[in-house]
Amino acid sequence: MKWQGARRSGNVEDKRGMSGGKKLAFGGIGGIIVLIIGFLMGGDPMQLLNQAQQSGLGSTATQGEYVSSPEEDNLLAFTDVVLASTEDVWSSIFKQSGKNYPIPKLTVYNGAIETAGCGTGQAHFGPFYCPGDQKIYLDLSFNKELTQKYGAKGEFALAYVIAHEVGHHIQNVLGVLDQTNALRAKMSEREYNKVSVMTELQADFYAGVWAHHLQKQTKIEITYDDILDGMRAAAAVGDDHLQEQAYGKSNPESFTHGTSEQRVYWFKKGYETGDVNAGNTFGDRSLQ
Repeated sequence: MKWQGARRSGNVEDKRGMSGGKKLAFGGIGGIIVLIIGFLMGGDPMQLLNQAQQSGLGSTATQGEYVSSPEEDNLLAFTDVVLASTEDVWSSIFKQSGKNYPIPKLTVYNGAIETAGCGTGQAHFGPFYCPGDQKIYLDLSFNKELTQKYGAKGEFALAYVIAHEVGHHIQNVLGVLDQTNALRAKMSEREYNKVSVMTELQADFYAGVWAHHLQKQTKIEITYDDILDGMRAAAAVGDDHLQEQAYGKSNPESFTHGTSEQRVYWFKKGYETGDVNAGNTFGDRSLQ
């Protein structure tokens, strides 16, 4: 993946060295999205809930001196370029429909971060999108976890993760997240898990659409090996794979993001078609 020299977004906020905030608020769409999307990279739901509820973080933010490593500096630059590429691709797609694309910000932090509308985000949630402030939150140390814990290697693996979170922003802009959240109170947990899977798979599809248009709309160069890295990353965070790693077995009724096969399928479909209208996961009978 050749990205050096490509346009940077300028919409990346560097808040490393800041910590604090209130305990995670679980009410409303913000808290729900943080938890659901926070499970993207395989956190144990009960463990995350307990850790969030027991968090003893202060009620104010404090600024400390943060010393970045050359590796982190490179990752920050990479993140900025990837975010810029999503801006270019989605602005073009929205323009074709006569609409303007509202560009999200991406906040880089370490440890914990206070959000507007989603409570306190924490690194062990993994990357997440907060619809309350239309921001993506990323702790750069996640890249090491992505490669070492999940075996998703190659720069494109992290690019896929960022594009997936941007996919949730697309869903927020289009009103999908409001609709799915409204269903939560009307459904059993088992039923809503299926809705969650459809939501996540559509974000994977949007990540594939981004990859399809990447070289046409930006100066980033990718190869099919990069796409394979993206598919391997999607497979690595499949519910079945993560549960089998953690517990030695999987429970399909508890899936909230889809199986490895499903995640690869929808990412690949987005990449191969490049057609945003081909990603109606909610109309796929096999997911219902």
